[in-house]
Amino acid sequence: MVDEDDPRKGLLYDGRLAEDFKLSTGTWVRVGPLRARLLAAAAGYAQDVVIAGHDHPYPTALIVPNLAACREQARAAPEASAADVLAHPRVVDTITRAIDEMARDGTGSSTFVARGLLLEHPPSLAALEVTVKGSLNQKVMLNTRAALVEELYRDPPSPRVITCQTAAHRI
Repeated sequence: MVDEDDPRKGLLYDGRLAEDFKLSTGTWVRVGPLRARLLAAAAGYAQDVVIAGHDHPYPTALIVPNLAACREQARAAPEASAADVLAHPRVVDTITRAIDEMARDGTGSSTFVARGLLLEHPPSLAALEVTVKGSLNQKVMLNTRAALVEELYRDPPSPRVITCQTAAHRI
């Protein structure tokens, strides 16, 4: 309420609750289905995904890896760091194939992610990136990891950014 004592003064708008957003092209991105498609394409190598792209030309993803599956895929020693495991060519190739699969099956710019970045550090409950129900808070993740989102859109992309290799959608 603008004024608790006078409801006639109306309500203040405190922002959107929906996670869907528009690209800079004006195209709507439906985050839920896009997130589900990437998780399915990543076949167990991703635990969760945060979709980014508001006011950008294409969607991207911060990918919470299933580190155990990635470690196995890389055939990495138990003491190998998360950074080393996630940079391993077999892991990168697996995620690249998932992104490419989405692009091949996509019907437009809002139906696949053009770039992804595997997160070395898991979401933090203390930073409120994870809700009490255990799901990711997309808005908080995008804010607390804004530098990583910027990295997803940097040209040329950093070596950590996994880029779509499907010819029609290569960015």
